[in-house]
Amino acid sequence: MMKLLSAPRLRRAKISARLALALLLALLPHAAAHGARQLRRPARERAASATPRRAPDASAQAKIAGRDAAAAHPAPRPRLVLLIVVDQFRYDYLERFGDLFGGGGLRRLQQEGATWVEANYDHIPTETAPGHSTLMTGAWPAETGIIGNEWYARDEKRRVNNVQDDTARLIGGGEGERASSPRNLLVSTLGDELRLASNNRSKVIGISVKDRGAILLAGRMANAAYWYSSLTGQFVSSNYYFNQLPEWVRRFNDARPADKLFGARWERLAPLAEYERRAGRDDAPWEKYGNGTAPIVFPYTITGGLSAPGPAFYDALIYSPFTNDLLISFAEQAIVNEQLSADADTDILSVSFSANDLVGHRHGPYSHEAMDMSLRVDRQIEQLLNIVDARVGLRNTVVVFTADHGVAPVPEQANELRLPAGRVKISDVLNAVRNRFKARFKRPNVEQDTTGDYIQTYWGGQIYLDRAALERDGVSPAEAERVAGEAALTVPGIARYFTRTQLSNGAVSPADPVARRALHGFNPRRSGDVLIIPESFKYLTELGAGASHGAPYSYDTHVPLIIMGGGLAPGRYANAATPADIAPTLARLLRVQAPSNAVGRILLEALR
Repeated sequence: MMKLLSAPRLRRAKISARLALALLLALLPHAAAHGARQLRRPARERAASATPRRAPDASAQAKIAGRDAAAAHPAPRPRLVLLIVVDQFRYDYLERFGDLFGGGGLRRLQQEGATWVEANYDHIPTETAPGHSTLMTGAWPAETGIIGNEWYARDEKRRVNNVQDDTARLIGGGEGERASSPRNLLVSTLGDELRLASNNRSKVIGISVKDRGAILLAGRMANAAYWYSSLTGQFVSSNYYFNQLPEWVRRFNDARPADKLFGARWERLAPLAEYERRAGRDDAPWEKYGNGTAPIVFPYTITGGLSAPGPAFYDALIYSPFTNDLLISFAEQAIVNEQLSADADTDILSVSFSANDLVGHRHGPYSHEAMDMSLRVDRQIEQLLNIVDARVGLRNTVVVFTADHGVAPVPEQANELRLPAGRVKISDVLNAVRNRFKARFKRPNVEQDTTGDYIQTYWGGQIYLDRAALERDGVSPAEAERVAGEAALTVPGIARYFTRTQLSNGAVSPADPVARRALHGFNPRRSGDVLIIPESFKYLTELGAGASHGAPYSYDTHVPLIIMGGGLAPGRYANAATPADIAPTLARLLRVQAPSNAVGRILLEALR
């Protein structure tokens, strides 16, 4: 028998019913939308979401436990980071000559390491100093301040070399040789961060024939940087690092290893037919340099024209593969005597092979000499890897291989191959700018032309304007920059220009690769006012011979990038990368702070 509700209870029940109905009506649109979304999802996804979740099986549980354990107990840091840089080693050398490489050098790195096949520098100029400054900072020249091999210092009214330090004293070397240090580098390197993290226990050492190749990789806090003196044939440094060379360096120099190479004969490593098939003729006229009387065909006997070792010989030696051999011997002594990797704190050794660049400038990338240097540096890298394996163990080492830039074909050779190559004279560009300045800014009815001093200087593809002269005549700097750029475009072979005003205001599109590379190379304190970009395959130079680099085009930007060890998964990666990615990736592997101004990405696709 149904029980009747009292009047108060009945009112409360009616109110509850109305509230329930209102709530149901409010939820209906959400339920309908959810149903529509479910209908729009693929059937496979709907089925998966409808399947009840199962507890992880034993295999899955083991993987989860392994990840948790790895997070709680990360793998030991490598004992040594070995950075190998081959100056002017284009990426395509790996493809053109790879089948002639031995098994223990570059081929080993490619097989056992992670290789990025589309690694390009994203700045200009593509020169030695900017490239080296990017590698261990992960930053562009805009941040590192190393905007070229040289630049013009407005305040001092003089040209400045990238590692020039007039306050430092050269230790070793010959009379009149300049001292160098990293004081012009404005940011930290990976080595700096590693030493900060280890309270200076980690050791960081840079070695090269070029001072910039040793100094800029090592950084501001490095224990040492050593480079080759072409006056004495010895390895030198500066008092930025110490007041005298370590005993082991003095012993190395006292043994006079360079002198033992006097009269060394440089011959081809492979049969002549291989060189002719891949690089054409050996006696190409476009390989002439200097006064045109120097030999340009194999074999070469290295004497510098002397009857006994002396400065001319020590300088001639750097244009051969034999200074690479000196670097390897010196690197081995550094590993042993500095006790690199002897404790739990990771050390860094960077070795930059300069001879490939010096030979490449003389003969070009499509020459017997450049090919032979590539084959020999492969064997030399194998020797270095074997030394590290014996002294440290490659299983305890992360090895990085890359280059600081590429190189363009010799224009005369490119012309013969019907490429649109040529040499554009700097003087022609400057004359065009001066004439346009006169036409645009010369005061009417005034006999004297005051525009003649508007150009302060030209260096490194950049026009520096005299700001005082512009202010004197009431000329807007932005307008002068634009007029200069438009004048440069009237010279055949000039493709583009960028002005200080554009780059300072970010008035360029990041989607435009050339504009982006110009922006990444612009430092407001050190850069010029108008950046001139030649057309592809064209050099902006007064030189009439040899090969060069510095452009934003693939032959100058595309370089190898290989990392072996550190838990990276071996393989070929087609992901776009830049050498600026090296430092942040190594920082992740070493579990230290990335360098101060690093903009590169961590190469996560290869991290296991």
